[in-house]
Amino acid sequence: MLSFIVGSLTSIACGYIGMKTAVYCNVRTAHECWKSLTDGYDVALRGGSVMGFALVSLAVLNLAILVTIYNIPSLYNGDIRALYEALTGYGLGGSSIALFGRVGGGIYTKAADVGADLSGKNEYGLDEDDPRNPGCIADNVGDNVGDIAGMGADLFGSFAESTCAAMVICSAAPDALVSGSWSTMLFPLMVSSVGIIVGLVTMLTVNIFYKVRVIADIEKALKGVLVISTSLQTPTVIALAWWALPAGYFAIDEAHPACSWVKCAVCILLGLWSGLCIGYTTEYYTSQTYRPVREIAESEGVSAATGIIYGLAAGYVSCIVPVICLALTICVAHSVAGMFGVALGALGMLGTLTMSLTIDAYGPISDNAGGIAEMSELGPEVRERTDALDAAGNTTAAIGKGFAIGSAALVSLALFGAYCVRANISKVNILDPWTFTGLLFGAMMPYAFSAMTMKSVGKAANQMVEECMSQFPKIISGEMKPNYTKCIKIATDASLMEMIAPGCLVILSPLVAGLLFGKNCTAGLLCGALVSGVQMAISMSNTGGAWDNAKKFIEAGGLGPECGKGSQAHKNAVTGDTVGDPLKDTSGPAINIVIKLSAIMSLVFGGVIAKTSNENGGPFWL
Repeated sequence: MLSFIVGSLTSIACGYIGMKTAVYCNVRTAHECWKSLTDGYDVALRGGSVMGFALVSLAVLNLAILVTIYNIPSLYNGDIRALYEALTGYGLGGSSIALFGRVGGGIYTKAADVGADLSGKNEYGLDEDDPRNPGCIADNVGDNVGDIAGMGADLFGSFAESTCAAMVICSAAPDALVSGSWSTMLFPLMVSSVGIIVGLVTMLTVNIFYKVRVIADIEKALKGVLVISTSLQTPTVIALAWWALPAGYFAIDEAHPACSWVKCAVCILLGLWSGLCIGYTTEYYTSQTYRPVREIAESEGVSAATGIIYGLAAGYVSCIVPVICLALTICVAHSVAGMFGVALGALGMLGTLTMSLTIDAYGPISDNAGGIAEMSELGPEVRERTDALDAAGNTTAAIGKGFAIGSAALVSLALFGAYCVRANISKVNILDPWTFTGLLFGAMMPYAFSAMTMKSVGKAANQMVEECMSQFPKIISGEMKPNYTKCIKIATDASLMEMIAPGCLVILSPLVAGLLFGKNCTAGLLCGALVSGVQMAISMSNTGGAWDNAKKFIEAGGLGPECGKGSQAHKNAVTGDTVGDPLKDTSGPAINIVIKLSAIMSLVFGGVIAKTSNENGGPFWL
């Protein structure tokens, strides 16, 4: 219970700090863009770094405090396994808050965004963030709720769960060199700790060598952040593994009696570089610099339908490289260190979490700065600079989602391994009817969840459009000022009410499956949710990001001056962007929570599920 409370409060604190920082930096970024592009970029990136460093530092500190408290001999009488199983509540607390941030925040931000776009752009031809649009304030607030608090809570949950999974698997090791060694047990926590130091060095390096002077420099600088942090983390992890882990061979489980610090370091490095590869793949399919987005923009010059077809195709094909990276990481890591290796791979992917969060928080800060510039009438040159920052921010947000999805897949598999350890499942046989039943239900879960969240966005957006359209005639004629409060209330009420059903689906499904149909059914459910959820999350996020940047490419004159704002091509692009909004910011990223929260729920209640199963792992009533 203590772990759950601490995990929940830490996640809430991280979200609060992130949103508070973003609010301060939004205005400052807009003001600095008035001076120069360089100053605006610096403020946005440094604002994002506050979020990154605060979240990882708090996460590591609070987990270290919990481990220290639980290690008091009188609490667990030397039962190392029970001690670290009690820590799983920390991950459950983080993921529970992430459910509210990701699902509730996603519904809030996209209900406001879609409603504002449909009523303002399509019906009255207003620009983005035009202050006459009653939904523009709710739209800007939603960027902070979904993309700052939601993303932060999601990645905090991944960190907490992967660390807890690694510790639980470690504590069950038959070798006293592992379960009896303080430095070995805390090794997963140390990996994240050194990431903070690497992040500090990365920020100093980027500020010196990656100056932003023209628009083309922005994406180079942001990519430099990822490359430098990954490169610096590599030797750091190798040195840490050599120092913290036993010098010789040690048994991590019965199937892997000859593990070593070298093999553990390889697992972490696989996750680390796979994360970078996934990030670059995401950038290729969502950046307007590359062919996929430009093809979508060209097809939108023909019709909205062809633009949507090209966008869906780009999202589907973008799954290939990330899945190959994840499969390679899982195969190699599991072959050398079992499920402990998979958990280390997840920690490796999250090793650059400070910098991943930095460039991810940079996106909504730049987006809101553009909104403030528009509402403050700062001039076209300021809006041009904020749009350039925002376009790069859309790509970094997509990269951040790629990291989140990849790490969620590895974390979920690691938690699955920890669940099998706790529920005493030695092998998962898909030919077992209860396992296969769970597999089918698990594969269905992301679809049911996505249907609920997308319908929620559509329902709230309809209410938003009706409210905006009722105000517009008097606003345009000058008879009244926009009533922003009503739109904010619509988005808030929708986000609170509409996340109840998806939340219950995720939390209760593994428990119902386990208690009624046995531990094997829950094992199958977790596998099914992981396999289908990863593909859906990647394709949804990248499809939405590609449509968004195709619209921005057209607005920037990429198809020529005759196809700029207000043209038919632009209207087609707005349609694609509007369809993609709930895909990339609500349903897609929230699937991470589906696969992680269901896994951590199974782990926490694994002992109860095992007790209610029969000797074959089936339901108790057979």
